[in-house]
Amino acid sequence: MQVLLLLFITASLFAQQGENVSNYEPELGQEGKDVIWVPTPQELVDKMLEIAGVTSTDYVIDLGSGDGRIVIAAARLGARSLGIEFNPDMVELSKQNAEKQGVADKARFINADLLEYDFSEATVITMFLLAELNIKLSPRFLDLKPGTRIVSNTFGMGEWQADLIATLDGPYVWNKALLWIVPAKVEGTWELENGELILRQEFQRTYGNLITSQNSFKIYDGKLYGNEITFSVNGAIYKGRVTGNRMEGTVTNGNNISNWSATRRGIEP
Repeated sequence: MQVLLLLFITASLFAQQGENVSNYEPELGQEGKDVIWVPTPQELVDKMLEIAGVTSTDYVIDLGSGDGRIVIAAARLGARSLGIEFNPDMVELSKQNAEKQGVADKARFINADLLEYDFSEATVITMFLLAELNIKLSPRFLDLKPGTRIVSNTFGMGEWQADLIATLDGPYVWNKALLWIVPAKVEGTWELENGELILRQEFQRTYGNLITSQNSFKIYDGKLYGNEITFSVNGAIYKGRVTGNRMEGTVTNGNNISNWSATRRGIEP
């Protein structure tokens, strides 16, 4: 009899918990660990994923996923997606929303601290955090694989300027999506066939000199877009691809196009 009573009480508690979760409704502006909860308008969700170029080959991680709308939208595009959310009630709500949208097989949600979670496998990271949090996370973003896309609702990352900013038309309070492409790391000295390339780097911008046996030429318009690098030297336009400690591509000088390559000094390609 005592066993039956215990089973009845346990079942009642689980039923009450399930009812509480299913009836949970988040409140606009409710407190979170790092930010309050404000949902991203669906139109901006779609724009964020659009400028990030999300496809079925991507792994999208949303930092502070709230009710799961960005994760679910990414899953509807065919992407494998994960929401990191500190509020366990929001996690359960997100799972229910994913079930209702028929994407529970691709949209996953976990209760975790976004500042501690390892998101290094993501190909796309989305977020609606404050600027100070974005800046705090930026060193980790810069260590991600070159070409990883990071997209934010409204807030920037300090000195790391966005590669693209898209703004929605219409009466939206939150109407701006910012995109960053994680750049390859190229700072250092690179050996070319006819000289050396000395590069400095500030996020996706590069500066420095091309030094030959006879001259030193300043580098202009240096830019990184993931693994792709472009810069100009003495009127010639260099375009190439960075693969670890090697760069190679083409250089255009007037009507002449030739190949070039460089290896980071002291390191085997």
